[in-house]
Amino acid sequence: MPPSEETENLKNIVSVGARSALGLIRRLTGAPGGSSSETGGAKAAQPRVDLSGFLLSALLGRLIKDGELVLVDTSGTERRFGRPQSHPFVRLKLHDRSLNWRLLVNSELHFGEAYMSGAITLEDGSIRDLIELGARNIDGSLLPISVPGWLRAPLRLLQQRNAVKRAGANASHHYDRPDRLYELFLDTDRQYSCAYFSAPNQTLEEAQENKKRHIAAKLLLEPHMRVLDIGSGWGGLALHLVATAGVDVTGLTLSREQHRLAQERAQAAGLSEQARFYLRDYREETGTYDRIVSVGMFEHVGVHYYKAFFGKLKSLLRPDGIALIHSIGRMDGPGLTSPWLRKYIFPGGYVPALSEVLPVIEQSGLWITDIEILRLHYAETLKEWSARFERHRKEIADLYGERFCRMWELYLASAEMQFRYGKTMVFQIQLARTVDAAPITRDYMFSGEAAFQGSENDGA
Repeated sequence: MPPSEETENLKNIVSVGARSALGLIRRLTGAPGGSSSETGGAKAAQPRVDLSGFLLSALLGRLIKDGELVLVDTSGTERRFGRPQSHPFVRLKLHDRSLNWRLLVNSELHFGEAYMSGAITLEDGSIRDLIELGARNIDGSLLPISVPGWLRAPLRLLQQRNAVKRAGANASHHYDRPDRLYELFLDTDRQYSCAYFSAPNQTLEEAQENKKRHIAAKLLLEPHMRVLDIGSGWGGLALHLVATAGVDVTGLTLSREQHRLAQERAQAAGLSEQARFYLRDYREETGTYDRIVSVGMFEHVGVHYYKAFFGKLKSLLRPDGIALIHSIGRMDGPGLTSPWLRKYIFPGGYVPALSEVLPVIEQSGLWITDIEILRLHYAETLKEWSARFERHRKEIADLYGERFCRMWELYLASAEMQFRYGKTMVFQIQLARTVDAAPITRDYMFSGEAAFQGSENDGA
């Protein structure tokens, strides 16, 4: 094609695109259409149209119905959305004009990055208020555009590359931060997973103790059993099981900081013979165990590794053994990880739907002996983490900087609202190799929890 013809075609495409965008603005805003008026044979001067600003405002006007948002653009112009004087109320300031387009194209990634850098600031309300406002009104990105079904599988394959070496690097990205950070916002036992609030007004420490008892009861532990803890974190659950049930625990982690502290805690408690921790991928583990537990680690496995995960779990479990998987899940079917979360918080991470997990378990030959769904427990856990982070914000900012604080605040707030208003939950799946490995009713769970609590009280 001659250059002149190619240029003319490009101009035509741009012209059509501009007219289409203006038409979309008119449909969204209700602005009148028609051709421009002319006076004395000359076209009247037309005001310059900020397409991105109009589009963003039009979409927000359609979406924000519950609560109130005041958006202040780079020129100082205010636009109001939602119900006046309703909660949550947020006044948001954009400091970069290009954000209009970027928020339209990829709101999840570009909003997070702009908030971290200060290109978006809050003049009234908190980041938690803003995320709650979004969660109540907006399901996903601003534009109603979803990834085509045929593209989801290859995208997830790329996003969840968790071979042994990469899995270690992904774990290090999040968990190998200095100890002081997690000490400042987690409970005293450093349980970095969903707590279990069995009664109103419980403290985070009480709810995390409940969670450990709840898991222990489902494992049907007996003294001297060999237990494998896949994703053992800072060792809190393993040490709890040793101290309350008299079992022998092997803990696996990919985080050097978690491994170091877990060993130190076992040594300090005089339990290093019964609780041993290794810097090791689950795929490299050998031997057999009476019980296997994994809390908050399955989200790092990756869909394409589920077959290997459950195959390995089955090979490590004794014929009469029981396993328990505790993981965040989604209730609306398979999806994709938020691009901001994947880039800055959990590289390689993915929250699975049960429809992705259960077929693989069926194919492995394992029995699913119990499934429990925990819904709002994690919302309350994250609310408490956020409150503790805020109480220690000045110290955290001195240690890690303002940008880090804004990133972590956004992470905790958005996670809470996903559990409170979104389609995210926690599932616990109990597994066995034989049909009769666990009792046929669930009564043993309640009596087991009561027994563990009684023994803890006696030992206090």
